[in-house]
Amino acid sequence: MHQSPVGSDTNTSPATHDPAVQPRKAMGFGDLVMFYVVATLSLRWIPFAASAGPSSLVIWVVGLLTIFVPLALCIMELSSRYPQEGGMYVWSKRAFGDFSAFMTGWIYWTSNLPYFPAVLYFAASNALYVGGTRWQAVQGSATFFVGFSLFGLALALALNIVGLDIGKWLSNLGAIGAWLPVCLLIVLGGLAWWRFGLATSFTPATMKPSLNLGNITIWGTLLYAFSGAESASFMGDEIKDARRTIPRALVVAGFAITIGYVLGTVSILAALPRNQVSSLEGIMQAISSSAQRVGWSAVGPAMALLICLANLGGVGAYLAALSRIPFVAGIDRFLPPAFARVHPRWGTPHIALIVQALCCILFILLGQAGSTVRGAYQVLVSMTIITNLVPYLFMFAAMIKLQREPIEPGVIHVPGGKAFAVALATLGALTTTAVIVASIIPDPTEPNKALAVGKILALSAVLLGGGVGLYAVGRRRISIP
Repeated sequence: MHQSPVGSDTNTSPATHDPAVQPRKAMGFGDLVMFYVVATLSLRWIPFAASAGPSSLVIWVVGLLTIFVPLALCIMELSSRYPQEGGMYVWSKRAFGDFSAFMTGWIYWTSNLPYFPAVLYFAASNALYVGGTRWQAVQGSATFFVGFSLFGLALALALNIVGLDIGKWLSNLGAIGAWLPVCLLIVLGGLAWWRFGLATSFTPATMKPSLNLGNITIWGTLLYAFSGAESASFMGDEIKDARRTIPRALVVAGFAITIGYVLGTVSILAALPRNQVSSLEGIMQAISSSAQRVGWSAVGPAMALLICLANLGGVGAYLAALSRIPFVAGIDRFLPPAFARVHPRWGTPHIALIVQALCCILFILLGQAGSTVRGAYQVLVSMTIITNLVPYLFMFAAMIKLQREPIEPGVIHVPGGKAFAVALATLGALTTTAVIVASIIPDPTEPNKALAVGKILALSAVLLGGGVGLYAVGRRRISIP
């Protein structure tokens, strides 16, 4: 006899069908705010925005209104209606059934495979500023970037196996590591502006964004930068009073994230002309340049260390959240029962975590194959966007369909009623589709555009096909008495 399917009872989480797989409630309001900040406020997008010039400020506002607001409001309602472990997996199952639930979880889970190497590459690039000019010689070394990525992944894995009680501190420190460099960058940018004037001209002409082919990738990437609000919902059973805590934390974190992106971008452009900003090293470039100009050169290495910590915190946060997808799929028996096991001492889905880390190692190696460090980074970014955003289409569709169900007392729902909720989800789905299409277009600086597009499409097809195959195997497993 096997366990009941996920979502078969909306008042019972998938993890509570069996006391042996009961996770611990370890995340409070403050922890969740920190989690959202480190999962969404990615320091690697700030220099990317600055490299596009002042027009990126308008794109940030567009992203806030068309991605983050629809996403956050939909998650507020869905996580309040169905606060169980599994997040989008549970919501999609409730709306469309087993296949949609599995594919939503599978596609979103696979998004971590290119995500982790991309974030770790960014952390590795900034880590070299800790050693000053002596370490800059290895900026183009694939060996260094691969080795750093493996170390960072191993650290996040070890802390998360021990449990969210310990692992959450990596996320909390990562959030601090994200905010301190941004705050310092804002202070330094303001001082440099006051003493020496702006390095970039902010005029209506320079701030007008372009929709030509060369800028489509910039639009897609900056809109994607607001994704991540859905991540904590996968750990619903590990959040204290999830129905109330998630909405409140999203509001506070959303304000902090928007301020960080906009003011961080302005500060880099105040210190450096856009043609001198690197998408891999831009924050440290701006901090180092501004610090030297105002006589604070000693802060550079400390900030580099904090940026590394921020990105390692992001890796730890997503590793924890995404491992809960194969965990609940294992409980449903769509994956082998081993995925549903929790560690006897720490109460964590250790098998799901280990398998996820091993798959990430494979992507670290595949992403580097036949490419420069920068080229590998851009391919990983594009792959992350595609695999991460496709499940949003399932989620927004579930939001629309689930409006038919009655709202229980105490549930937080989108203001404006069902009509506004449907319009909001439709806007989110349309924007998400546009970002997915834009992410396929290679970076203008990529020397082998055909290879880059081919790798993105081929890896995406393999991941989607793998999900269909695993579901078919899982259905046969469930049909066996």
